[in-house]
Amino acid sequence: MFGGTNLELDALKALQIGAGFVDLPPDWLVDRAPTAAEGIDRLTNVQYDVAIVTPPVSDFAIEDLLDRLLSLRRSVPIVICDFSASLTDAVRYMQLGAYDVAGPEDDATAKIQAAAEACRNRAAGAVSEPWREMLVGTSPAIRRTADVIRLVARRRATVLISGETGTGKEVVARALHMASPRARLPMIAVNVAGLPETLLEAELFGHVKGAFTGASQQRIGRCEQAHRSTLFLDDIGDLPLEVQTKLLRFLQEREFQRVGSSETIRVDVRMIVAANVNLLDLVQQRRFREDLYYRLSVVPITVPPLRERREDIPLLANHFIAKVCSQEKIALRRMGPGALAKLRGFGWPGNVRQLENAVEMAVAFSGERELLVPSDFTLTGGPLLSSTLRSIALSDAGLNFEQTVGRIERQMIEEALRKSHGNKTIAAGMLGLKRTTLSAKLRSLAAAG
Repeated sequence: MFGGTNLELDALKALQIGAGFVDLPPDWLVDRAPTAAEGIDRLTNVQYDVAIVTPPVSDFAIEDLLDRLLSLRRSVPIVICDFSASLTDAVRYMQLGAYDVAGPEDDATAKIQAAAEACRNRAAGAVSEPWREMLVGTSPAIRRTADVIRLVARRRATVLISGETGTGKEVVARALHMASPRARLPMIAVNVAGLPETLLEAELFGHVKGAFTGASQQRIGRCEQAHRSTLFLDDIGDLPLEVQTKLLRFLQEREFQRVGSSETIRVDVRMIVAANVNLLDLVQQRRFREDLYYRLSVVPITVPPLRERREDIPLLANHFIAKVCSQEKIALRRMGPGALAKLRGFGWPGNVRQLENAVEMAVAFSGERELLVPSDFTLTGGPLLSSTLRSIALSDAGLNFEQTVGRIERQMIEEALRKSHGNKTIAAGMLGLKRTTLSAKLRSLAAAG
């Protein structure tokens, strides 16, 4: 046992809470608290490198214990050693604030040691996880996302990343890939919405020569290119039902056949998908297979909209300023307090992508000035939507919701195209969309008449 005595730097200090037991290295200084109340008391009065929760804990639910421990010392990582936990349980623990979870197939000692050393490294200012720099921000939502990435990175479990357009779902996917053992190979990314429906199957699975008109030679598909790496499918909600069936078989067996061939090809691929719509809504509309949805959502990650993480806006803005100035090879610009207040007060319907576009435009408008001022930032999206909504009259008889939403979408796109003089790239930026997403929406609107 020990208290607040000064100890040599290399003697890691751990607190075990609960009736369970984990055998730690003999040179560690370990304090044990069989009850949650005793553990809370010790963590209140003593600084530890790591806190270890070893169920069963008789006097507190794990969720409540985590909440209390995090409120005491957020700088101390908490590792839960629950050898009956499923992957779903582990993800839930991480989302509640645990640093890591040791399950039935994990080396608990190694995970605890990694957490303790990460705590020491943070205190010393060392960067032990380069991928973490990709997730710009310190908000609780971003920290929770990083925690889940840390937990599942080394596994092959399929991950479903959901969030509004422009929130940074692909950035999260790339961070997950970079944190995994597959990072030695490039991640293969496919934007489902940006490809014609007739070419999607061949794009994913490849084709042989003569499989269809224009197939003048054999082509390897993205699933095969991603062997021993990660395959990222963006806008998965736009995947046609016929291709959904074949993707389901691929997820179940990790095997496929090229278009026009009967040869079965097996690959080792980690799948990450992203959606900016609620896939369960598509399931109810019979536009997305229910069995495929559950295959994809083994580990769900929700990326919050920018309006829910406003504390990250200064970090993100400065990150984009540095990026733009480096690309343009100009002197670094800085934000004035008025400009920063304007950014913090905006609604950001286009999220992080819209912020990046706004910063790029502001740097261009600033000319030779070093200081960015409020007038440099032309923020669009919020007022346009508000004026459109005010024009909607909801009578007692109701309205056709889908037609009304379609009309709003059409008006916003037409206004953006008008202001950009028909330039789809600029219009997409004003709306916080990818150019491919805007093109897909234009095709959909044209088909609807």
